[in-house]
Amino acid sequence: MNKKNIITLISALAVCSAVLSSCGQGNSSSSSKAEKAASSASEESSENNTDNNDDTTVPTDLARSGEVRDISAMELVGEMKTGWNLGNSLDATGGSGVESEVSWGNPKTTQEMIDAVYNKGFDVIRMPVTWGNHVGEAPDYKIDEAWLDRVQEVVNYAYDDGAFVIINSHHEEDWRIPDNEHIDAVDEKTAAIWKQIAERFRDYGDHLIFEGLNEPRVKGSPEEWNGGTEEGRRCIDRLNKTFLDTVRATGGNNEKRLLLMTTYASSSMGKAIRDAAIPEDEHIGFSIHAYTPYAFTYNANADWELFEWDESHEGEIISLMSDLKETFIDKNVPVILTEYGAVNKDNNDEERAEWVSCYLDYAEKLGGIPCVWWDNGYYSSGNELFGIFDRNNCSWFTDTVTDALIEHSK
Repeated sequence: MNKKNIITLISALAVCSAVLSSCGQGNSSSSSKAEKAASSASEESSENNTDNNDDTTVPTDLARSGEVRDISAMELVGEMKTGWNLGNSLDATGGSGVESEVSWGNPKTTQEMIDAVYNKGFDVIRMPVTWGNHVGEAPDYKIDEAWLDRVQEVVNYAYDDGAFVIINSHHEEDWRIPDNEHIDAVDEKTAAIWKQIAERFRDYGDHLIFEGLNEPRVKGSPEEWNGGTEEGRRCIDRLNKTFLDTVRATGGNNEKRLLLMTTYASSSMGKAIRDAAIPEDEHIGFSIHAYTPYAFTYNANADWELFEWDESHEGEIISLMSDLKETFIDKNVPVILTEYGAVNKDNNDEERAEWVSCYLDYAEKLGGIPCVWWDNGYYSSGNELFGIFDRNNCSWFTDTVTDALIEHSK
């Protein structure tokens, strides 16, 4: 056995041993999948890397590969059931370097955490990632290698389990300003970042999905959460197209990978979705956020806030799903509600479970739309109590809400 093969074997074993760390002894099935994936990818990665005309070198122990099947975007999304967000971790913006992952109070992500989520029944795991704090100067905007490696390591936790994994570009509002004054520079940086991400993950199969923009908007503007302005919406159209063209140009599996476009601020408002350009591409979908109705899902601190779900606002959910069906799905463009949820209001888990059943039932009836719960890790204290999974103990804060999510999934 030559030196290179010895190093590859040691690296693959290291991946497998990591499965046994943190919150419990782990799932033997997941461990086996991780071992096989690491072994398979290590055999192929050297050959694949030599075929690509870019500067990306994927560490052997992180490399993965897979098939992008010859199926439509609608068919692929149709395989998805229900999802969970690893929120406030890889998207956190405090600290520096890889330590930013824990800067908002959540523990470092482990294989055991992701196994617990996947084994519960969540087959779609969205991993929000903030890149802007980890890139160099123009014109290259080179992503810090340690950060890219860490993101890939966490992606592999879910990918090796067999989940659909969504990665995006999350809290970028400080530089990603969609107006005519900034758009040229924003467009250039968006392309540079997504080129590097796409090259790193090019060999992954169709269970890996790219979401180009998360809630792109002009912060603090009057129209920030109201569907945007004409100028802003045209800038989002441009950035969606840049994301699409950049990823497709990297070749390989990225030529047919599912790519998610979005609206201004990822809004579900009528003027935002109806005025969004739909690029001509057979393998795209739209990522939309909808915390509907807001009076129930958030702490509004107003006299119209809802604490109990009595179905009096059911019509808002019906309108939401009907609008998405008419605007996108009826045109064979799938939709994933990549963020939804309802905060914990004085432990109103029974009420939230009732709301979940209503929300997910209409998502299925009116469009077959998979929904991905926003979990920021906070259940009883913190900002916006969307947490359902206790990442410190690999257990569930609330079986009532979680079981409803699984029971009413597609």
